[in-house]
Amino acid sequence: MIKHIVMFKLADKNNKDIEELERMLLGLKEKIAVLESLEVGVNYADSERAMDLVLVTTFENRDALESYRIHPDHQLVVLRVKELCSQSKVVDFEF
Repeated sequence: MIKHIVMFKLADKNNKDIEELERMLLGLKEKIAVLESLEVGVNYADSERAMDLVLVTTFENRDALESYRIHPDHQLVVLRVKELCSQSKVVDFEF
């Protein structure tokens, strides 16, 4: 199994953009069959080190993760992330 974790820092942190991104990320579960699980968390901690949003997904294997990466619905979310976020961080690992 593969765990894929992405953290997002919004360029202009506001509830509207956070809710939009959260909704878009959660919507991927119904659209991309290779997703084994998907969670989205909105950060509540006020810290300079904190990111605003986290995506935690699992996949059966690396090929499934690659299918997700290139999926058109995922690519639409990636475009919106690039518009809204000043940075993102990713970790992929096998477990």
